[in-house]
Amino acid sequence: MATFNQERVEHALHELLIRVVPDDPTEDEATANERFGAAYEFALEELVEAGEPAVVADINHVASLIDRRISRDVHGAQRSSRFHNLLSRLISQPVLDQKWRMLYFLLQLSDMPAPDPATPTRHPAAHAGSPAFKEAFSRPGLSHIPVNDGSPRASPRPSTQGEKTDKRRDRKTQDLGKDQSADISLANGAKPPMGPSEPSLLRDLPFTLQGLSSTNLTFPSSTALKLPPTLPVPIISLLHTLAEPSLLYRGLSEFVDSTEGGLVGQSFRSALGKELRSYLGLVATLEGQIRRALAQLDEKQPHHGIGKAGVTLKRCVIWTREATMGLRLMSLMVEESKSKKGGELISLIHSFSLSHGDPYVGIFAERLLAHWIYDGELADPFGEFFVSEQSEDEISESTSKEGKGGATSVWEDKYKLNERMIPTIITEEFANKVFLIGKTLNFIRYGCGDAAWVDTYSKEASKELTYGDTANLEQSIGDAYKTTMARLIDLMANKFKLFEHLRALKEYLLLGAGDFIAILMESLSQTLDRPANTQYRHTLTAQLEHAVRNSNAQFDSPDVLRRLDSRMLELSHGEIGWDVFTLEYKIDAPVDVIVTPFGSKQYLKVFNFLWRVKRVEFALGSTWRRCMTGARGVLSTVSDTVGADWKKARCAVAEMIHFVNQLQYYILFEVIEASWNELQDALHKPESTLDDLIQAHAKYLTSITRKGLLGSSGTDFTGQLHELLKTMLAYKDAVDGLYSFSVAEFTARQDQHAKIETRTAAGRWGLSEKDDLHHTSSSPDPSFPPPLLAIPGATGGAGGEDNVLPALRARLAGLVTAFRAKVCALLGALMHQPDHDLRWLAMVMNFNDVYQLPKKKSARRGMR
Repeated sequence: MATFNQERVEHALHELLIRVVPDDPTEDEATANERFGAAYEFALEELVEAGEPAVVADINHVASLIDRRISRDVHGAQRSSRFHNLLSRLISQPVLDQKWRMLYFLLQLSDMPAPDPATPTRHPAAHAGSPAFKEAFSRPGLSHIPVNDGSPRASPRPSTQGEKTDKRRDRKTQDLGKDQSADISLANGAKPPMGPSEPSLLRDLPFTLQGLSSTNLTFPSSTALKLPPTLPVPIISLLHTLAEPSLLYRGLSEFVDSTEGGLVGQSFRSALGKELRSYLGLVATLEGQIRRALAQLDEKQPHHGIGKAGVTLKRCVIWTREATMGLRLMSLMVEESKSKKGGELISLIHSFSLSHGDPYVGIFAERLLAHWIYDGELADPFGEFFVSEQSEDEISESTSKEGKGGATSVWEDKYKLNERMIPTIITEEFANKVFLIGKTLNFIRYGCGDAAWVDTYSKEASKELTYGDTANLEQSIGDAYKTTMARLIDLMANKFKLFEHLRALKEYLLLGAGDFIAILMESLSQTLDRPANTQYRHTLTAQLEHAVRNSNAQFDSPDVLRRLDSRMLELSHGEIGWDVFTLEYKIDAPVDVIVTPFGSKQYLKVFNFLWRVKRVEFALGSTWRRCMTGARGVLSTVSDTVGADWKKARCAVAEMIHFVNQLQYYILFEVIEASWNELQDALHKPESTLDDLIQAHAKYLTSITRKGLLGSSGTDFTGQLHELLKTMLAYKDAVDGLYSFSVAEFTARQDQHAKIETRTAAGRWGLSEKDDLHHTSSSPDPSFPPPLLAIPGATGGAGGEDNVLPALRARLAGLVTAFRAKVCALLGALMHQPDHDLRWLAMVMNFNDVYQLPKKKSARRGMR
């Protein structure tokens, strides 16, 4: 026996023995108490020592044993049927856990012998002829329900044997006193008073149903109804049922009279008020029926003939049943709606699928929706619409965090679609259309400065919107959607020249205008070679205007040329003009909703990279032209000294030019042109919205920055390209040094030849012993007679070769080796990229397998 149940078990066992142990009138009280105590101790020991039952804890098994036992006699079939009925009701009770133990206890009790009829019981008066028995089965029934003092209660501590004996003695005294008082009451014929009568309750019922206190039925609070204490139980049950609509009406009336909430809440209260007036109409009808019934009462008949009058409390319960269900539903809606507003409240009402749901929100939907989709204005002081307007602080905070500004913040941040407030009666696509219509009209009015068209459109296109008419509502929204989107796209394309600005960005910042970029670079080359702190903006601007006048850029519109400007980036120590020069194209509202400030930064990022590549191409091209022109003149005279070096230099320069050309081709054509074609298709798609244009341009920028800059999640290709470009510029400087050495060597030889001719003409030897002659290892060039001899002390003599030329050769060879190693590393990384465009670039740059690319470690392991 569990400890926490011990007290309850002992108390229940004590109460059970009081009723089970028979009384012996021949023994005294001490003997009876001793016998009762022995029985109690025996029963308690049996319970403690019993332990778990030996049978399996299976309710079906115990039930089959009981059914087998009760089916033995003649009436077994009837008893078995009744037992199964009771068993099914027992199993269906969820609060009982030990159902099989109950059945097993009953089975064990059936094995006990039947009590001796001659043995007296505790209640000798409880027989068929006793007054209590007669009262129980009389027509009125028991006058009052006796208190069940024998119900088990948990005592704070186990009772001692003396306390148990006293309790037994007290209970006998109480039972004897109750029997005597019942006999006295029945003998005198006195019964407790019953009232008020049913006609009196019917007279007060209309007031009660309206939540008003009456003579017999009062409301101590808004959530309680006080009933008279002397009413019979059946009348109390009926009044409990009738009290529900009374209390519900009282609470709903208080809610309707309040003024809290927004427009939808006020519409909701108005609709509830109409329903409550319908309920009051039912109460008025019921009151008329009650008055006519009370006028027909006959006091001579039993119960004043209330049954024949046609109106009773039971019939009133039936008549108000439907109204009670309606009040119950409205009360539930009120409780659920206390924390909701706007679209949430509409969704709540719609979720109940009421037939009168439309009037709740009809006026609200017609007024608020029409004002938004035809005027682009949001008049929602209570924040009930599913479109919400952001405050200035919220817009500023969002703009500062994401780097937005101008029309971008007006379009993206001024209004937000609150998905939580979207009613369930409309689809998400429908809500997005409504949101875009109003936002577009507002942008046309304030962002594009075309308020006149919005006012005209509002007057001409405004229609009466009806919430319940779904087909016309969707048609009206669809027409407004197409009209506003077409107007906005027309403004952006024609008035604000969106497509022209996008083309100018591609031509000037993405180096699409080749003639303009070539002239600009040629005119700026000498200026940008100087340190960055010696650059002046007016000089750069003058060169920019020169490039515009001497290229096809002069035919662009003045508005485009006005926006094109040159500026310097932030200066750092040791930088030259090439490192800080950049072009910029100024974008203002409302075009900046598409070309955002972040987008402008991305354009500058791509321009700076392409400008650096173009600079390397220009430098290598200038060096190549110098080499080709010098090969037919100056360089041919010193081919015996540096001819092999120039051959290697020309091959290396050609290799670098090929790399730069393939890189430019990939960026300008495979990336920018392909992305530009996709952008044009998206921009000219029919029925496209401003959001579609924004997304298409953002996708375009992402493509050219990711692919154009060789973006990768795992490898920094941009950094590798910058290192390659620096190596090529360094090699160009080394080749220029070799050219300077070659020119110096040619000049020294020319001076020596002139000196020999002068001495010979004067009748002297061309060379004297004072001249320290050093012959070069290579034979003189036969195409240039007479052979030129080295002059001692000359710059290009043997001493110069020993110092300058070997250093130049070592530097050239080292740079070529470094270039090829970096190219191999870059191409090897590109070949293993998941993007097929990057793999294609690696294949084009190494189409003849001149570079031996490193293989992956996993591939080598697999080969092993």
